Amino acid sequence: MSMTTRTERQPAGTHAADSHDLIRVHGARENNLKDVSIEIPKRRLTVFTGVSGSGKSSLVFDTIAAESQRLINETYSAFLQGFMPTLARPEVDVLDGLTTAITVDQQRMGSDPRSTVGTATDANAMLRILFSRLGTPHIGPPAAYSFNVASVSASGGFTVDRGTDRTRTEKVSFSRTGGMCTHCEGRGTVSDIDLTQLFDDSKSLSEDPFTIPTYTGDGWVVRVITESGFFDKDKPIREYTKKERHDFLHREPTKVKINGVNLTYEGLIPKIQKSFLSKDRESMQPHIRAFVDRAVTFAECPECDGTRLSALARSSRIGELNIADACAMEIRDLAAWVRGLEEPSVTPLLAKLQHTLDSFVEIGLGYLSLDRASGTLSGGEAQRTKMIRHLGSSLTDVTYVFDEPSIGLHPHDIQRMNDLLLRLRDKGNTVLVVEHKPETIAIADHVVDLGPGAGTAGGAVCFEGTVDGLRASGTVTGRHLDDRAGLKETVREATGALEIRGANANNLQDVDVDLPLGVLCVVTGVAGSGKSSLVHGCLPAEGVVSVDQAPIRGSRRSNPATYTGLLDSVRKAFAKANGVKPALFSANSEGACPTCNGAGVLYTDLAIMQSVATTCEDCGGRRFDASVLEYRFGGRDISEVLAMSVTEAEEFFREGESRIPAAHRIVERMADVGLGYLTLGQPLTTLSGGERQRLKLAVHMADKGGVYVLDEPTTGLHLADVEQLLGLLDRLVDSGKSVIVIEHHQAVMAHADWIVDLGPGAGHDGGRVVFEGTPADLVAARSTLTGEHLAQYVGA
Repeated sequence: MSMTTRTERQPAGTHAADSHDLIRVHGARENNLKDVSIEIPKRRLTVFTGVSGSGKSSLVFDTIAAESQRLINETYSAFLQGFMPTLARPEVDVLDGLTTAITVDQQRMGSDPRSTVGTATDANAMLRILFSRLGTPHIGPPAAYSFNVASVSASGGFTVDRGTDRTRTEKVSFSRTGGMCTHCEGRGTVSDIDLTQLFDDSKSLSEDPFTIPTYTGDGWVVRVITESGFFDKDKPIREYTKKERHDFLHREPTKVKINGVNLTYEGLIPKIQKSFLSKDRESMQPHIRAFVDRAVTFAECPECDGTRLSALARSSRIGELNIADACAMEIRDLAAWVRGLEEPSVTPLLAKLQHTLDSFVEIGLGYLSLDRASGTLSGGEAQRTKMIRHLGSSLTDVTYVFDEPSIGLHPHDIQRMNDLLLRLRDKGNTVLVVEHKPETIAIADHVVDLGPGAGTAGGAVCFEGTVDGLRASGTVTGRHLDDRAGLKETVREATGALEIRGANANNLQDVDVDLPLGVLCVVTGVAGSGKSSLVHGCLPAEGVVSVDQAPIRGSRRSNPATYTGLLDSVRKAFAKANGVKPALFSANSEGACPTCNGAGVLYTDLAIMQSVATTCEDCGGRRFDASVLEYRFGGRDISEVLAMSVTEAEEFFREGESRIPAAHRIVERMADVGLGYLTLGQPLTTLSGGERQRLKLAVHMADKGGVYVLDEPTTGLHLADVEQLLGLLDRLVDSGKSVIVIEHHQAVMAHADWIVDLGPGAGHDGGRVVFEGTPADLVAARSTLTGEHLAQYVGA
């Protein structure tokens, strides 16, 4: 008799595996979160809202996404984990129901000069394979079309030992065909160094002739040159012989002995190229960057015409195009060209390449070209470029995490982005979005509103539920969700104009336009229409203060006090009041706690396990030596001053014995841009993208210049903060400044005195001025995409 047991099939929807439909977070305390406990539905679109600094990123990125990544890393062997970054477990009691998280953030793509849109998305790799199969004449494998691979060849011999008295020499040769232009080494540009900015040739080496940062008279760099033995130390540089001048400027690395120490001497030009020009300009210290800007000019490579590719790589064609031509085309035009290729032997490759290029067009980036340097993309463009590889993915039950995907998008493009988010959700994925724009909040299945304030006043969940529930909730976000700025009844009259004539940078088509002075002028248009090319590329540098989207850099030792220069005046005031050195009041200098070296915490490296950070017991996290904390100014020690919020500091530095006018001006500007809740000593690494942008604005407000150029200052701003920003812009104009703003936000457009609208489309479909006039005239005409959306916004 059979003993087989038959299991009854469970009714649909009651299987145990189907019960895991929530991501549960309990007791989250990362950064400013205050024991946050929420449940997020899976396979739904959840939008996280709240004022800037309320804890949205701390919850979504630093807690949920970070723990998902850490748990995935733990599935690898200890050997592999040794090669991976060690991730600390977030400050949270329970995280349950997590799935694999794919983070698409606003971080700009690497600004390595060899990185392009094509290399970052693998489109270039597919094009190289395509040309290596179909290109005529055939010049070699895919590497022959790569500007990152140089052509090399070598030959020689090696000895083979076959036992006692049995050796023989065998000849070997090696060659590799690459596509790199040898003149510019695949960079597309060549640098020309102005020698007059490096040294004074009327002086000798003994007279300290160098004007290069770090090249001081008694430093080792100069000693190697002076004592190398190649030059007469007392002979003026301009009197060097031809050989001496070559050794001074271009000599190959050569071993020299100075005071018994073996060192390497190298010519000045290659040494500067290695030490200065190989680095990303934005990562340089200000004085180094100023030197590079002063001494070095970059021009298009004359050998490859900026294509980065060798003549051999450019000689191979498919039809009329070589690979350089293909990469220089706008992606939407390249997609049409690829669609016209019919070759059965490469059908799978063509299908994949076609899908990648179509994804660019679908996501609104069809105006880019594959040879565009990835470091020149805006934060919004970089984020959408990272989305490309996920659009056609067959993966489901993945958690996609987006950080303000609407940044850099014209209202016309936001609907397209919303459709993409909904498509990802409808494939069975969980989509988490940090967002401020009401157009994106409106499509949410579930909303989590954090607040009620920012910094220490935030970090709590104010509302969970539907969009309609949020509107009725009475939270800051709920109250402002339907806010709409109205058109101004009267606009300011211009006091002059900045004339731009024949502008043709990038996609601009001989644009002639007058940007009015003495008013709030907004430059708008769809993404890729030429706004940044017109404003940043064509305005004179003199008298113009430009606040662009480049991120501010800083380690965990940097904070608002150090970044803004506030700490300099505070240290001097402490030193003067106590009769000691200012260096004592720096946690990065003599005043640092000797145990933690001024970090405030001690880090214990546990190899493949997460590093453990513990508060320093000696200083209690205050970062300063105990003896320094005995000195007081205005009744406070230096650690207590750094623990103040900007609002408290504004009152502290205003009057009385703690009055410091220079410090008060700085905190006043920080309060003006809406950063009153930040503490002076808060590490820059904990600030959100919007907070960093506004901190940068606060610093630049002190610059001397009559014209302020702001690039999307609403980035990262909550609906409630936009009104404060408009007030700040008004105050700047009323103080006699001219303000030019590149912006997509309709509230800023409605508040403008004058609008310049570029378009009508992106790329080669843009680059023209399609409207100039007041916002009221733009709404009345409705002749452009911007006019239509602005009219809809103001209810006209």
